[in-house]
Amino acid sequence: MFELWKGWFDGWKPRGYARRPPLVLVNGLAEQAESWFRNDWYWRRVFDIYAPNILAYRGSALHRRIDADLPVDVDFLVGQLHLYLDSFVQAPPYHLVAASLGGKIAIEYAVRYPEEVDRLVLLCPSGLGDEERLPVVEGLRRNDTRGLVSSIFYDERHVDERLVEYYLRHFGDRRWRAGLLRTVRGTMSHCVRDHLHLVSQATLLVSGREDCIVDPRHAAVAAGLMPNCRHVCIPQCGHAPQMEKPALVNRLVEEFLTGAPVARIGPLAACRQGA
Repeated sequence: MFELWKGWFDGWKPRGYARRPPLVLVNGLAEQAESWFRNDWYWRRVFDIYAPNILAYRGSALHRRIDADLPVDVDFLVGQLHLYLDSFVQAPPYHLVAASLGGKIAIEYAVRYPEEVDRLVLLCPSGLGDEERLPVVEGLRRNDTRGLVSSIFYDERHVDERLVEYYLRHFGDRRWRAGLLRTVRGTMSHCVRDHLHLVSQATLLVSGREDCIVDPRHAAVAAGLMPNCRHVCIPQCGHAPQMEKPALVNRLVEEFLTGAPVARIGPLAACRQGA
C-alpha cells in the first residue's frame, strides 16, 4: 500500500527542468479551446500543451474568408493548424489529440505532414461515415442552447453550466452565428474514410458507446482500416468523453502517448475495446 501511495504522489511532484514533448489539442465544431478544461491541467504534467483556437467564429481570419466568398473547409483549417505550428511552436514531431471535427483536421494533417506527427488520439472523430447528426445546427434553428449541450452528453449531470452560458451569450451574436454556419457548410460533408489507410502514425481512437452524433460502429470499422490503431469504446458515454469521462480519458491518453502505465483513476474495466 505504501508503494502505491508513494507512486501516486511521485507522479504529482513538481519535476525539474526538461523539454517536454509537445501535445496539440484540436477541438471540435461546437467547442472552443477552453473546452479542454478537464484535461489540459492533467496532461500538462508531462507535455507542453498547445490549444490553437482555429475555430474562432468571430475571428478576423475566418471572416476574411467569408467576405471573400471562400470556403471555410477542412483544407483551410488544416492550413491554419500548420501555420500556427510552423510559426509559433516549431518543435515537431507533435502528438495530436483531437475531438469531433478536430478528428478530421488531425487525420488530414497527419496524412499531409506525416513527418510532423508522432502519435494521434481521436476522440469521437467525425468524418468516418456517410451521415452525422449536427445538433449545433438544430440548436441554432430552435434557439435551444441547453438541448444542444445536453445532446453531446449521455448523462446530463456532466454538463457544465458554463458551457450553457457560453452558448447563451453567443447564439444571439450574428457574426458568431455566421462564422459557425459557414464552417458547418464547408466541413460537414468531408469524409476521411478513404484516407485512413494512409495514417501511418500509432493512433488511439476513443468512442462513446451512447454517442448520438457519431456512430461508434463507424469508429470500429475505421480502426480496422488504419495500419496501427487501437479502438476503445467507453460505455455510458456520449460525444464528449474528454468532458464526460475525464479521469479515464486523461489516463488513457497519457498511457498511450508515453507508453508508461499511470496510477489508476477510475475503473479501467469501464473501457471496452472494439465496437
